[in-house]
Amino acid sequence: IAWVKKKTLNSNEKILLLLGCSRIWYLGFTWIYRFLSMIYPNFLHVQTMRQLIRSLETFFNYSNLWVSACLCGFYCIKIANFRNSFFIYLKVKIDKMVPWLLLGSEIVALAISIIIADLSETLERNNLTSTCQENFWKVTIRKDMHLLSTFLLSGFVFAASFVLVIFSAVFLLFSLWRHKRTMQTSSMKDLSMDAHIRAMKSVLSFLVMYSINFVCLLLTIIYATKKENIMKLLLYIYLCAFPGVHSLVLIFSNPKLGKAMLKI
Repeated sequence: IAWVKKKTLNSNEKILLLLGCSRIWYLGFTWIYRFLSMIYPNFLHVQTMRQLIRSLETFFNYSNLWVSACLCGFYCIKIANFRNSFFIYLKVKIDKMVPWLLLGSEIVALAISIIIADLSETLERNNLTSTCQENFWKVTIRKDMHLLSTFLLSGFVFAASFVLVIFSAVFLLFSLWRHKRTMQTSSMKDLSMDAHIRAMKSVLSFLVMYSINFVCLLLTIIYATKKENIMKLLLYIYLCAFPGVHSLVLIFSNPKLGKAMLKI
């Protein structure tokens, strides 16, 4: 609505808008896949349809992870205060860099989701051709290699975004500590201190949820080869709840979004 009225968005609003869209589509395709797998399981036997839904779900999941990590990095660069020349350069240029960072995040998410979809298709093809007894060991080794490649690639995406969130939280915390120490002699209300604290609440809450999310994603990779498992159900419940809970934290930590939600 703000974009329709103003015909422009600031950097923070661009990130939040893309993050919201990624999460809506991710949860939407997740719901469609789970619904079809329970109600119309034969529909998912069509390889093209199953592969398309899973690929889109993977793409929007990775997009969600990368864009949310970009949001933490944006808060850190915009609010933290360091005298380092490179950090000052980033602070000046960050608004122009945001569209390119978001575009890069989407391209990386798309590329990785395509690679994982191709590896999964090859794995399924190997499963179909594994009936030949003389090639059993070769097929098994090939399946293990494809499975390992998929797991390593997924783990890299999760770990890279998680590291960015950790660094953002550490830099913000260090900047807040330095700023508080500098302002101890002043009794005036400091707007920069308020901005630091608001950003820290948002980033730290995200860090806690992201840490649990990261562990759940790794456990999902571990339990991926197992069929029916109560642990997988619990992991999927949390992974689907995470985008909604973090979105509520973002809404209530942003005065403009909080007012809009109260109006609705």
